[in-house]
Amino acid sequence: MADIIQLLPDHVANQIAAGEVVQRPASVVKELLENAIDAGATTIKLIIKDAGKTLIQVIDDGNGMSVTDARLSFERHTTSKIRTAEDLFSLHTKGFRGEALASIAAIAHVELKTKQEQDDIGIQIKIEGSEVVSQDVIATPKGTSVSVKNLFFNIPARRNFLKSNPVETRHIIDEFHRIALAHPNINFSMYHNGSDMFNLLVSNHRQRIINIFGGKTNEKLVPVDEDTEVLKISGFVGKPEFAKKTRGEQFFFVNSRFIKSAYLNHAINSAFDGLLREGTHASYFLYLEVDPKTIDINIHPTKTEIKFDDEHTLYALLRSSVKHSLGQFNIAPVLDFDRDSSMDTPYVFKNKVSSNPNIEVDRSFNPFGEEKASRGFSTSSKKESVANWESLYVGLESKSNVSSKDFTEVQFESDEVTSKMFDEENLEKTQKTFQLHNKYIVNTIKSGMLLINQHRAHQRVLYEDFLQHITVKEAVSQQLLFPLSLEFSNTEISILQSLKEQLEQTGFVFSKFENSVVEVSGVPVSVSESNVSLVLEQLINDVENEVPNSNFSQTDLLAKSLAKSLAIKTGQRLTIAEQENLVNRLFACKEASISPTNKSTFVTMSVEDLDKKFM
Repeated sequence: MADIIQLLPDHVANQIAAGEVVQRPASVVKELLENAIDAGATTIKLIIKDAGKTLIQVIDDGNGMSVTDARLSFERHTTSKIRTAEDLFSLHTKGFRGEALASIAAIAHVELKTKQEQDDIGIQIKIEGSEVVSQDVIATPKGTSVSVKNLFFNIPARRNFLKSNPVETRHIIDEFHRIALAHPNINFSMYHNGSDMFNLLVSNHRQRIINIFGGKTNEKLVPVDEDTEVLKISGFVGKPEFAKKTRGEQFFFVNSRFIKSAYLNHAINSAFDGLLREGTHASYFLYLEVDPKTIDINIHPTKTEIKFDDEHTLYALLRSSVKHSLGQFNIAPVLDFDRDSSMDTPYVFKNKVSSNPNIEVDRSFNPFGEEKASRGFSTSSKKESVANWESLYVGLESKSNVSSKDFTEVQFESDEVTSKMFDEENLEKTQKTFQLHNKYIVNTIKSGMLLINQHRAHQRVLYEDFLQHITVKEAVSQQLLFPLSLEFSNTEISILQSLKEQLEQTGFVFSKFENSVVEVSGVPVSVSESNVSLVLEQLINDVENEVPNSNFSQTDLLAKSLAKSLAIKTGQRLTIAEQENLVNRLFACKEASISPTNKSTFVTMSVEDLDKKFM
């Protein structure tokens, strides 16, 4: 039998490795930014076009590379970070696996420009699909510039799996945030399609958070600081009253590396136990420093999940530190009783010696004496009232004399007995709908009954209303007496600006978009003023995390998000008129049987089905 095992060519092996390293444009951004940080850069610039599908460029002022290093950096398993296997357990750098540039070059057009400080000229290398196209000397400033063009040009199937530009841009911004938050000592800037998105100067951790998420974030932060032999914790948590329905502002950094850990996240939730509204999540920006020998970073291709040596100790320390900070800054209740200041000893009596009170008793006091009795009830008046007791009953005898004739004229009323259980006139006015556990509406039909899910039914009604308003542009808006000023981050502002026209067609009126502030002067009739912020936050989160394909437009996504936010919730009590109105509006919809998320809005139970239950 012929041999069937063969060695893969380098370009095929590189493409397979690229499947692990490069999942989307954000993966390329992460690898290039980490390489720039490892090179000792103080200023890093990120330039992207078309959500990274056309161009991803990272320019830094780091150490640069020699001619040999520049050429060798595109080979597989080449790195300057480790020498032996033991170095994997003492890592202080970002990239170390040696597959990043080789994998990127296998699926894109890559152009590298680099120069060291002591060199007069630099080098330019162009690679297309793992093949070196050209290598020339070039005049370039100190540092490195890497341009990645036409990502997945030779793997069209992978390119087709990429999501829409807004979704891919959001992933890139997330990676940019994670790296910028971990390194406030570096200048970061980001440009998308020629527009300036971020320009972050060197600052401390608190100022970096404020620069990314908006100026009003400062008042929401509670500092956390704890230093132990096992773990050093620093950073901030958000105040409970500013908790959001989304998890967008939750960041863990271990040794300046962003990680995801459901176990440590549970520790934070435990510290906030009893302080958060239902359905909301606390914000946190926590920086953990541990001994590199106690963690294993190389357990996941993206290196966002790490293994701790002693997770239980970290859990307890993290929970206690956050709980202590919340109590220290009077965010959480502490075991101390409120003291009334009026009970405190005045300063003038501070050194005064207290004296025992003297009690004086009038030993000659007699409550039954003549003198004392005259002060209260007079004894003479008592005697008179007792002597004239017979006068109280004068006239009662005449009133009580009732002739027997009077009883013969007494008539008794009796209810009319009919053979019908219900009056035909009142039968039509009987209640037709009932609410079950404040969740379902029971409605009778000829063949049996309907069980309607009130939340899903209202979603369907609102969804079709919003679609009609956006299409026909007939939405009614209610003007606010005092405009609302809402603050969002730069990314959220850009999302709202892209949806501004469609939101105005649903009834929203925006008076201005200024820096990180949005002023709302009008809202749809179905939206209360207190819910405007929650509705817009939910909409932004849906746009960020939703993955609409070619079958769904942005209008459809907008209508779904608004319907989900404004629909009546499970547990809300409805009057009989509200129940009947909801049922009537539901069956006036085009697709009454399913919600916007393709779930059933009602089920039918026939009389035969009910009969079977009693057999």
